[in-house]
Amino acid sequence: MNKLTTDTFFNGKIRVIQSRSGYRFSIDAVLLANSALPREDGRVLDLGTGCGIIPLILAHRHPGIRIFGTEIQKGLADIAILNVEANHMAGRITIFQEDMKNLRPSMTGGAADMVISNPPYRKPGSGRVNPDQERAIARHEIRATLSDLVQTARRMLRISGHFVTIYPADRMTDLLTQMRNADIEPKSFRTVHSGKHTEAKLILAEGIRGARPGGIKIAPPLIIYDENGNYTDEVSEMFGKKE
Repeated sequence: MNKLTTDTFFNGKIRVIQSRSGYRFSIDAVLLANSALPREDGRVLDLGTGCGIIPLILAHRHPGIRIFGTEIQKGLADIAILNVEANHMAGRITIFQEDMKNLRPSMTGGAADMVISNPPYRKPGSGRVNPDQERAIARHEIRATLSDLVQTARRMLRISGHFVTIYPADRMTDLLTQMRNADIEPKSFRTVHSGKHTEAKLILAEGIRGARPGGIKIAPPLIIYDENGNYTDEVSEMFGKKE
């Protein structure tokens, strides 16, 4: 295993171990985890959990939920398991190494109330592929496409279950199309901007399996940095700096 680093969230209440040189989580995962509002006794599945950052944040913010995280890469799955153990959450978070395309509800004890994912954003052949395989698989659609992701979400969700994800704003149409093709009706969106006067970089999206078409809500934009280049109050709170 590569050399590891440790970061903390929520004033030291959560420790996050990561590879120093391999794939490391980005702020996208933090924004996504904090946008999700699972049922307080619900079952949540994180597709492509990486180091387990999303389950850790969700478990801290929502003490009643049960979380499963799946990761195709063994090195990352091992680190996610290490994080669960380091934060004494083995009774609430289960991590397993598996290709999402092979997942079935029986593998997680039943259909999920929520499926969440911070997926690879880039199509193969678009942009430079990182020479580090771990990073490349996490950022490009090498082992799973957008269609694979959304179809897996549908298969793992109960009827009326929620799918929550974050995706590039310039691929919003692709995401909407795939969600509707999978009978996951888009219900809410929130654009994410680096600064107050910048174009949307990302979108936070939520859909409901089997819901009737229409009724989409557009939330106020999420701004990451203020005019001084610091995190806005909203984003600072996501890292637990105001706990």
